[in-house]
Amino acid sequence: MAGEEAKIMVEEEAKGLDYIPEVILKKRKNRDELAFIRKKQLELGNFIKKKKKVADIKRPEDFVLEFRAKELDLIRMKQRVKRPKSTPPPVKSNLVFIVRIQGKNDMCPKTKKILNSLRLRSTFTGVFAKATDGLFEKLLKVQPYVTYGYPNEKSVKDLIYKKGYTIIEGNPVPLTDNNIIEQALGEHKMFGIEDLVNEVARVGDHFREVMRFLGPMKLNKPEAGVLHGKKQVFSEGGDTGNREDKINDLIVKMN
Repeated sequence: MAGEEAKIMVEEEAKGLDYIPEVILKKRKNRDELAFIRKKQLELGNFIKKKKKVADIKRPEDFVLEFRAKELDLIRMKQRVKRPKSTPPPVKSNLVFIVRIQGKNDMCPKTKKILNSLRLRSTFTGVFAKATDGLFEKLLKVQPYVTYGYPNEKSVKDLIYKKGYTIIEGNPVPLTDNNIIEQALGEHKMFGIEDLVNEVARVGDHFREVMRFLGPMKLNKPEAGVLHGKKQVFSEGGDTGNREDKINDLIVKMN
């Protein structure tokens, strides 16, 4: 028996080891290394399910540039307010439509606060407002980030019909049902969307109540070439400031 066992062992040694392709060996090695790294990450408490992109990680110099941009924005705001005022052009309409077209990390907290008070919390948001000295003073302070003008009745109607909505229980609800308008504004003799459009277009006695009812309108991002990213005023070839009647052209392209 001992002789037979020895013979079998000699035959197995003669056969040699099974051949394993190099590709499979490399995959096994990489798998083992990855498993080891994950184990260490778990032990150290550094296991992150979702990796951050390199572009999302701010470097110290990014914070410095952002701080300087905000400081510069505040300085320029004060300069615009203190600048000697020329005779303002006659107001062509009691109704103004304001669109936020710029602004993110380069604005100072005061600028952001004014934009929030105008309900322009995000880019390409638009709101109707009553033309007053106080409004134009605010618009001067945030001029590099907004453009505005006097919408005609067709623009008012198109905007409200297509982009109009209200907030009910924290959710945006489009104005597809006149019952929604009647329940909120019926006491002011507005029973449907046409009544609401008329009240906005003529800046009626209950314009303020309508603005509380309507949410800020989320406009479409304009196609390339419509806005050029310039913070100069519109009258000097830029994007910002008062467009007067030309705001209607922009509304068509963003509605």
